[in-house]
Amino acid sequence: MEMSKLHDLLQQMTIEEKIGQLVQLTPDFFSEGGEITGPMQEWQLSAEKLYQIGSVLGTHTAEQVTSIQQHYLANSRLQIPLIFMADVIHGYETIFPIPLAMAASFDPQVVEEMARLSAKEATAAGIQVTFSPMADYMKDPRWGRVLEGNGEDPVLSEALTRGYVRGYQGRDASLATAKERLAACVKHFVGYGAAEGGRDYNTVDFSELELYQNYLPAFRGAIAEGAKLVMTAFNTVGGIPATANHKLMQNVLRRELGFEGVLISDWAAVMELIAHRVASNRQEAAGLAFAAGVDMDMMSDCYLSGLAPLLTTAEEQAKLDEAVLRILTLKNDLGLFEDPYRGLQERKTPLTSDTEELLAAVEMTARKSQVLLKNQDQLLPLKAGQKVALMGPKAASQDILGAWSWIGKQDTAVSLATGLQQKPLDLTLLPFTDGAVLTDEEIAQACVTASNQDVVLLAVGETSEEAGEAASLADLRLSRRQQELIQAVSQVNPNIVLVIYSGRPLVLTEVVDQVKGILQVWFPGSRGGFAIADILMGEWAPSGKLPMSFPRSVGQLPLSYRQLSTGRPLTAANKDQKYISRYMDEENEPLFAFGHGLTYGELTILDSELEKEQMTAAETLTISVQLSNLSGTDCCDTLQLYLEDLVAEVALPSKSLKQWQRVSLAAGDKTELTFTLSEADLRYVHGDLTSWSDAGDFKVYIGFSSSESQLVGTFSLS
Repeated sequence: MEMSKLHDLLQQMTIEEKIGQLVQLTPDFFSEGGEITGPMQEWQLSAEKLYQIGSVLGTHTAEQVTSIQQHYLANSRLQIPLIFMADVIHGYETIFPIPLAMAASFDPQVVEEMARLSAKEATAAGIQVTFSPMADYMKDPRWGRVLEGNGEDPVLSEALTRGYVRGYQGRDASLATAKERLAACVKHFVGYGAAEGGRDYNTVDFSELELYQNYLPAFRGAIAEGAKLVMTAFNTVGGIPATANHKLMQNVLRRELGFEGVLISDWAAVMELIAHRVASNRQEAAGLAFAAGVDMDMMSDCYLSGLAPLLTTAEEQAKLDEAVLRILTLKNDLGLFEDPYRGLQERKTPLTSDTEELLAAVEMTARKSQVLLKNQDQLLPLKAGQKVALMGPKAASQDILGAWSWIGKQDTAVSLATGLQQKPLDLTLLPFTDGAVLTDEEIAQACVTASNQDVVLLAVGETSEEAGEAASLADLRLSRRQQELIQAVSQVNPNIVLVIYSGRPLVLTEVVDQVKGILQVWFPGSRGGFAIADILMGEWAPSGKLPMSFPRSVGQLPLSYRQLSTGRPLTAANKDQKYISRYMDEENEPLFAFGHGLTYGELTILDSELEKEQMTAAETLTISVQLSNLSGTDCCDTLQLYLEDLVAEVALPSKSLKQWQRVSLAAGDKTELTFTLSEADLRYVHGDLTSWSDAGDFKVYIGFSSSESQLVGTFSLS
């Protein structure tokens, strides 16, 4: 539909119809027979107002979407189609690994392909918008929603966030014709990952410099890729809830980041302004959110019940028209005025080849997401014919999909037991009930079983209820006596490999020395058991890298490798002194640092050098790295480049990731990699909140993790 026709449609709408477009409800408000539903009664919502509503979230099937849309259009005066949204986070019915796991791939193409295939499956069920990606910067794994994000590095997070948007929406594709694509809603703007104490929905407080340096880059990337929607955060920013924060939404999001799409609240976030005590009733809450620029009120009746009396001036009514026009434009971009069902009526049953493509991609993504944290004595990979015991709460568990797999089919998920039973092992299986506290008898039974095995695989970790939204933890150690299980089994057999399922970095300090191997598999998705078994057997080498550091203690949190320089830094020379920035009872560094991840075999850096020692802003600088695989095993790893700005206007991290490359080398082979730096890689946010580079000296580091990178050399920017 041409924009002129959208303006004509807008002119035909009453105030009530316009406000209706700004409201989003769940499917249970709608009934096939048109009778008053329970939610309608609770909200005192008339049938007339129901058929003015603009969007629906949380439908499941194509039949449900078709029925609601048909009934709505038959009763709507202007027949403006509903738009259907849902949480398609890492798959729809077929579930990929959690986003934090995919971030371990360090590969934007991995998340782009996941998003493309998830969109294909979700659109077949009538979904048109996904509440993904989550672009929150985060460095505190006590916060359960870290599973939904990209980790602690803003450069990596921006690259991955861009990949999500490209995958959902397509590269330069028209959503009106690309009906197997979804509109992306990037969330949560902004600062949700900084919840104090890692407690979900808690207060957030950080400097503007921190906001611009670390929290905005991923959102900027999503908007640059054309994300159609942005979702507000639950938290406060500068003491003002984000949903009511005019400065944040208008000055930063709209003006500085250039976002022109739909701004939607999170679930009931407008109503929650009352609980924040910045509004005393629904009308005040509606007024604050509307003034901040929130276009769509998700699952509260504040706009429905309180907005109309506030629209007393021409200026306010013009703002209403702007908000409605953004929503109509989104519907038009999706082609809903021409086809309210967006191709559902022409869709056919998925081809077998489509299903096979999806399952193969899920399995491959799970392989690329696993991180080998420890492999003492090269205990992995397992060898054919070995006596292997697989035991623990996660051994046969199908609870491997993660918290956001709301319609994923857990009963068809592939457990590790199923995956390993297909391998040439002398396998003994001893599963325990996932989520239950281990008993003395079970721990004793495990010790008996483990005593005569070549290798013991202990599958432990979290349940899906223990990670995700509203799943904050103050203790990140393995719970339900799982640590006791590890300690007991280690007394009878030292050849233990932990297979850890979790949605966050855990504190493994008390068990790391009692096992020889640790494989972090996260929540690996529908085909997880097959993918993990392939890694354990060496049919696929582990190649994941940690997107978040694993702390030694919760007392270190929040924690990131990107720690700022202090006036009294801890160094090798002063480590025994007192008046330096250190803990008395713990090390400063994490147990496993950002970027860490082992593989089978080992790549060696033979040599590395800078192309030159001086560069101007108009030039580039090339770093060459000679690599060799001196092991007897084909090897795949991710080489990382870090920079240190030696003198800056503001305190900066001592080391920051700038680029990375995945490299595969056959046993005995050599290769040369090159990295090219430009002036843009040297920029940072200054005290005036603008980003530019300073003339001066920079150190370049190369390595396979943030903690083990080595100095290549120093160059100057003039």
